[in-house]
Parts: sequence; structure tokens; C-alpha cells
Amino acid sequence: MKGTRYCLLMLVVILVLFIQNILTGSIHIPYRDVISILLGHPTTHDSWRYIVLESRLPQAITACLCGGGLAVSGLMLQTAFHNPLADPSIFGISGGAGLGVALVMLLMGGSLSAAGIEATGFIAILLGAFLGALSVTAIIFFFSSIVRSSVMLLIIGVMIGFMSSSVISLLNFFATEEGVKSYAVWGMGNFGGVSMSYMSYFACPTIFGIFISIMLIKPLNALLLGEEYAENLGISTRLIRNILLLTTGLLTAVCTAFCGPISFIGLAVPHISRMLLGTENHRYLLPATILTGSVVALFCNLICYLPGENGLIPLNAVTPLLGAPIIIYVILRRMR
Repeated sequence: MKGTRYCLLMLVVILVLFIQNILTGSIHIPYRDVISILLGHPTTHDSWRYIVLESRLPQAITACLCGGGLAVSGLMLQTAFHNPLADPSIFGISGGAGLGVALVMLLMGGSLSAAGIEATGFIAILLGAFLGALSVTAIIFFFSSIVRSSVMLLIIGVMIGFMSSSVISLLNFFATEEGVKSYAVWGMGNFGGVSMSYMSYFACPTIFGIFISIMLIKPLNALLLGEEYAENLGISTRLIRNILLLTTGLLTAVCTAFCGPISFIGLAVPHISRMLLGTENHRYLLPATILTGSVVALFCNLICYLPGENGLIPLNAVTPLLGAPIIIYVILRRMR
């Protein structure tokens, strides 16, 4: 019952923050005009219509989906590997996306060509991040079929992440100043990179990944009591682990490709949900984590716009301010 009330509360908070995200921006637009634009009524300022429908609305939708996708990915990894500090970046998936973008920006001059097809600009960066993240996911999936120990698989993922970071450092060292700056800007994270024309390419795989995670509620509850207990219940832990890795890889690849490497949401939000709900039961915890992730992402995106006309705060400068204290609290709590 508590879980149901919590989810209903989160839905209300999401609605409020979603509306506030559409109303808030570097350019002041009266709320009456915003409502009129959303209802399809004519407005005296065509630029306002473009800002609301092509910038603020898709940005709010992206934050909502990305926050939920990254949060549920962190929860599944923390449960499957019994590690409270596990998140999508710990397996090097985010690092793989970063490496793909670094290769496009710093080595290939911002373009990507293969089989006679050439992509430049945003499309090239998008493809580079997506292919990099999926490549690392494929490597982890390969090792998961060989290595049975979850701890050893976790260590392999961390090492792959270190290798990606090392190659990125070398590319930054030999790159031009303009290339390094462009890559640094991408690394700050941004929910505004998905326009309405690309929304279906982002939303469909993200919603699919979240749906698969909901289907894993029962196996995740069994894994809470250990792999042997889950095996006694007739659950193939290796199969569940592989499905979990593929789902996490898909969600992380899509979110990182479109929004950049968003930090701390996948790590901190599952702990926020646990503390507020007081349960490990994924029947309540998993949907609550998805909704809480959307709330945190919308709230962080809103904070980025608070300076008004002074510009935007980088997203990854805001998320650690919310996530780091939560992780410190979790560590101190476990030490006690």
C-alpha cells in the first residue's frame, strides 16, 4: 500500500515538474502563451512556438525517459551483482559510448563513414556513441557466457572502462584544441539533444528497455536471496544475467548516445527509492525507481535553467550535487 501511494505521489510530482520544465527557460514566455501553443492555438510569436514545441517539450520528455531508464539500469545491476555502488558506467558501457564519440570528434574530424555512407555532425556523434556502447555491451555479453562469477564479470567491466578512459586520454592529448573543447562539452551531458524529429528513435528503444526491466521483477526478487536460492526456484541465473546485461546495455547506449554520459542518476536514485520506501521488494521498488529517476532528471534539468538569461549550467555539474551526498550516506550507513 505504501508503494502504491509513493508511486502516485511521484506521478503527481512528475506532472508538476514536467509542466514547469516547459514553462521555464532562458527566454521568458508567459504561461498563457505556452498553454495556447500546446493546445495548437495561433500565437503572435512564431519563435515562441518553435521554442516550446521543438526545444522545451522534447527536452522534458527526454529527461523523463532518460532518468527512468538510467535509474532502473542501476537498480538491476545493484541487485544482480549485490553491489550497492554498481551503476551503468561500472561495466564501461558509458565509457564505450565516450570512446565512440572521441573517435568521431578527435580522430575522424567529426564525420563517420562506412560502406559508402557518410554521416557528419550530430548524426555522426550519435552513431559513434551508440556503436561504442553496444560494442562494450557485446564484449561484456561475451564474457558473461564464459565467466560464471558475478564478481569477476564486474571486475572485467571495470577494466574495460579503464581501457576506454585510457584511449580517450590519448586521443585528447593528440587532438586539436577545438576538438578537445567539443568533446568536453558533450561530456557535460544535456537533455536538449533530442528534437521531435528524432524523438521516436530515442523513446521507442528506451520504453522497450524499461518494459523488459519490469518483466524481470520476479527474477530480481529471487536474486536478492542469492543465486543458489534462485536456481532452486527454477530460475536460470545466467540467462537472467544475460537479459539484464542486454537490457542495461540498450538503455545506457541509447541514453548516452542522445544525452551524453549522465552521472549519478543510475547510482543514487535506487538508494533514494529504497530509503523512501523502506523495502527491497522489486514489485514496488522497481516502478518506484523508474518514477523517481524521472523526477530527479526533470528536477536537475530545471535547476540548469534557473540562472535565466545568464546561460545554462552543465547537467553533470548538477547531478553529483544531488547524488554524491546520497552515496556517502549509504556508505556510512553500511559501515555502522
